[in-house]
Amino acid sequence: MTDRSMADPIRPIADHSKRKFALVAAIGLLLMAILAPFAQFGVLANLIVPTDAATTTNNIAASIELFGAAVAAFSVVAILDVAVAWGMYVLLRPVNGRAALVVAWLRVAYAAVFAYALLNLIDVAQLVNGASAATLQSDQLHTQVATSVTAFRNGWDLALAIFGLHLIGLGALLYRSVDFPRFLGGLVVLAGIGYLADSLGRILVPGYTLTISTFTFVGEALLIVWLFKLAIKGTRSPESFPTVAETPTVASHAVAS
Repeated sequence: MTDRSMADPIRPIADHSKRKFALVAAIGLLLMAILAPFAQFGVLANLIVPTDAATTTNNIAASIELFGAAVAAFSVVAILDVAVAWGMYVLLRPVNGRAALVVAWLRVAYAAVFAYALLNLIDVAQLVNGASAATLQSDQLHTQVATSVTAFRNGWDLALAIFGLHLIGLGALLYRSVDFPRFLGGLVVLAGIGYLADSLGRILVPGYTLTISTFTFVGEALLIVWLFKLAIKGTRSPESFPTVAETPTVASHAVAS
């Protein structure tokens, strides 16, 4: 009997490539899972008081280095999102090349909108950094800081709506992929619905205070674990990865099965 790996040496190479892209996506998601909570819950949530612009301004001025670290962490998150989008596209294009491309571009769009929203926090840092004690107490500065913080939140809400759509599409592709369990795809779709509901609620509903995404993020966490598993053990079906001679839409779920 002819050894399949010797008969088609591209197969193990393809599997090795898949493992590399799985590792890229896994590391990117893990770093984001560390950096984003640090920036949001460890720094911004403690410095920004939504109903008190004066306190917010003074808090940021007293912890300007920490505030800058949070902005830097969020900037890295936006960059990592692009890397993750690329890695997941390569992993999932055998399922449906066009759909995988759309899903990847949704994550890139999310990263772009989020990065643009971050410019508002950079404005806050520039306004507060080096301001005199008298200037820090001025109503004009307080208004400028409050306006920039609000603009950041509104921009982030818009970005999260796009991110929710991305996760819904990503979950659908994971559900059809032979390399990921179907329950994981369902949980990622649920996470996307949570983000979409929260972001649209804050944009469209005055006084919206629910945080559905706090309870629906499980799929994102499990995806990191499964990607590391895929990176270590390899794919269950190397033939599902398109070779040089194939186009992204040629390799299908049916053939991979």
